[in-house]
Amino acid sequence: MQPDHWHQCWRENRIGFHQLHTSPMLEAHWNAVTAATRGRVFVPLCGKSLDMRWLAQRGHQVLGVELSQLAVTAFFDELGVIPTVHTSRYGKHHISGPYELIVGDAFALDEQALANCVAVFDRAAVIALPPEMRSRYLNELYSRLARNCSVLMITLEYPQAEKSGPPFSVTEQEVRASLEPAWQVDLLKRRDILASEPSFAADGVSALSTCAYRLRVQPAMHLASA
Repeated sequence: MQPDHWHQCWRENRIGFHQLHTSPMLEAHWNAVTAATRGRVFVPLCGKSLDMRWLAQRGHQVLGVELSQLAVTAFFDELGVIPTVHTSRYGKHHISGPYELIVGDAFALDEQALANCVAVFDRAAVIALPPEMRSRYLNELYSRLARNCSVLMITLEYPQAEKSGPPFSVTEQEVRASLEPAWQVDLLKRRDILASEPSFAADGVSALSTCAYRLRVQPAMHLASA
């Protein structure tokens, strides 16, 4: 989707994608991704997600990137804090406590911006992008992550012909085709959620699942690139 689409969603408060609770898949599977590691977590297309609070409460520093200034302002307003602000080549940085949220384009982040991230939580980004942008996102941005970085990716699967995105359907086949063999892709859970998503049923979607993946750089690939 083009940036104007997301800016308009925030201006018009059409943010049905914003969850009013922490993502259940994050709560259930985060430890399988990070074990006891505490460090900086990258959250692409972060909006004002409550998942960032959950991560911070568990001792992580949070690096978010978001196109909408309205979303970032709302996040800190709802926390009741005033962030310090500065500008870099990546965008406009808002920093307070464990949070650093950048108003900018995720594709503009390079290896230096992501160097200190030990993990990624990707719930909103991969399903927000249409196929051509998603391919670029997975091939370009993921290649800039540090070699010791692990990812928890949450996707949706449904018959794409039955509903136009976003959110888009991202199949296991696509995840593996996009990331293997550079990444070890482990499907942690696939769960049927159609009954709990009435808007999908109302649109005529016949099946809907959410999937959690753990992604790790393959050791062989690490050695080959050293």
